[in-house]
Amino acid sequence: MNTDEKNGWTPFSHSTEAVRRVETAPETPQTQSDTYRLAFADPEFMTRRDLRAVRLQLELLKPEMALTERGIRSTVVLFGGARIPEPGGEAWAAKNDVQKKNLEANSRYYAEARKFAQLCSTYSATTYNREFVVVTGGGPGVMEAGNRGAADIGAPTIGLNIVLPHEQAPNEYVTPELCFNFHYFAIRKMHFLMRAKALAIFPGGFGTMDETFETLTLIQTGRMERIPVLLFGRSFWEKAINFEFLAEQGVISPSDRELITFVDDAEEAWGVIKTFYELP
Repeated sequence: MNTDEKNGWTPFSHSTEAVRRVETAPETPQTQSDTYRLAFADPEFMTRRDLRAVRLQLELLKPEMALTERGIRSTVVLFGGARIPEPGGEAWAAKNDVQKKNLEANSRYYAEARKFAQLCSTYSATTYNREFVVVTGGGPGVMEAGNRGAADIGAPTIGLNIVLPHEQAPNEYVTPELCFNFHYFAIRKMHFLMRAKALAIFPGGFGTMDETFETLTLIQTGRMERIPVLLFGRSFWEKAINFEFLAEQGVISPSDRELITFVDDAEEAWGVIKTFYELP
C-alpha cells in the first residue's frame, strides 16, 4: 500500500523523499555539517537528552500504530519469570542446587503458560485474531511459553522487548511484525495494559511483581477498568506475598483481595475469563 492509499492524497512531498534528496546532495563543508541533517533523520540529535519527551512519544506511537493497522483490539497479557525453564530444560539461571531444584519444579508453569496461550489463541482465531491476542515481554521463560503457545496454533502473538544491560534477544515464537523493542519501561508497561482484557501472572521475580502491583494499583484506584487478574500457583503466591496480612494491617481493603483470582491450571484460568466476559 502506497502512502496516498494509506493516508490520503496530499500535494506536499513526503519526508522520505526529503531524506533521499539530502543523501544525494553534493559533498561540501556545509552539507557535511551535523546541523545540515534533517532533524528527524539525525540519530545523534534524536538521542540527545533534550529530546527525551519526543522519544517517549515515539515509543508510545510506533507500536500503537502497528497494532491498530493489524486490527488488534484486545490482548491477554502473560507475565512471569524469565528464568523458568521448559519441562526437561536446563535451569540456566540457577546459582545453587536449591535454585536448580526449584526452577526445575517450576517448569510446570512453563507448560501451563503454553497451554493457556493455546486456549486464548484458539478463541482469538474466532475473532480473526483481533481479540484476546497473547502478548508477553518477548523474552525467555514464561514469556517464551506464552508466545510459543500462540505459535503452536498459528496465531499471531506480540512481544514487547526492552533494552537491558545484558543481551536479550526476542524469543523465536514472537510474530516478527509484532515484535517491538523499548528503551523506556514506563511506555512498555503502558502498552502491556492499553488493550489488556486479562492478565495471567505466573511465578516470577521483581519484574513480574512490579508489573503485577502496577496493574493492581490502577484497578484499585479506578484508573483502569476491572479485568481478570489471574495468579497462577496459589502455593507460590501465598508464600511470596501475604495478601491476608496486608488486609489485616489495614493497608489494603478486605475487598481488594477480590481483585485477584488464584488459579492452578490453564483450563481453570480460561474458564475465569470466559465467565467474566460471558464468552460462548
